Amino acid sequence: MKEFGTFSVLMSVYAKERPEYLERALRSITDDQELLPSEIVLVEDGPLTDELNDTIEKFALKHKDMLKIVKLDENRGPGNASRIGLMHCTNDIVARMDSDDISLPERFKIQYRFFIEHNFDVVGTNTLDFYGNEDNIVGMRKVPEFHEDIVAYSKKRSPVNNTTAMFKKSSVLNVGSYEEMRVFEDYYLWIKMIRNGYLFYNIQSPLLKVRTSKERIARRGSLNYLRIEVNFFKMLREIGYINSMEYFSAISIRTLFRIVPGNVRFFLYKEFLRKRP
Repeated sequence: MKEFGTFSVLMSVYAKERPEYLERALRSITDDQELLPSEIVLVEDGPLTDELNDTIEKFALKHKDMLKIVKLDENRGPGNASRIGLMHCTNDIVARMDSDDISLPERFKIQYRFFIEHNFDVVGTNTLDFYGNEDNIVGMRKVPEFHEDIVAYSKKRSPVNNTTAMFKKSSVLNVGSYEEMRVFEDYYLWIKMIRNGYLFYNIQSPLLKVRTSKERIARRGSLNYLRIEVNFFKMLREIGYINSMEYFSAISIRTLFRIVPGNVRFFLYKEFLRKRP
């Protein structure tokens, strides 16, 4: 018989998600896990398709004592969905999960242990990227392990693989929780927590598989995406989190990555932004 931990899983889903991806994500945090959460808070971010509703209904029948569904009348975006969902989590320890990713069986058992044995506020892990078949691993996103290195890394990139994060709800609420930042909801939350002295740690094992594709990488080449990034880092400079040199360094790298042709961007992504698995 499997054991349960005293923690919640927070996930949101919206109408454009594929039902088979959601089903696999939900199965990975229940049937496949060595340590089960005591609850899963699933935020329906606006009306869903019939297929998604069917997937959720089947899952609810199997895990009715674990699943808590929060329905939003309209699509509010990931920041708002996360903030609302967090308020429905009854445990102080909360694990994040995206609706198209796959948690490895040992994920929660390993992460939860860190909250029992240490006094961290946020614990993330490395991730494995896959295309198509979940066994087709093409790269690993490695983030710094220790707090001081995480702080330094946060000046240029998100220091936590967002979908792997396990954190203390009380610490997140103390800094104002999630905000709607358009792409950077999680990144900005980590920065707020760092500025307020909360402790971070990243487990160096990859404990989650992230679904990606050439099309997803190609979408990051738009000027609109670059404009959002420029505005975000400009805001970080204005609040004093980064200096002018750090701002221009971050923007220069991102501008290059956004304006190159899609095939070149895909090459840079594989060779420089991800490690060999």
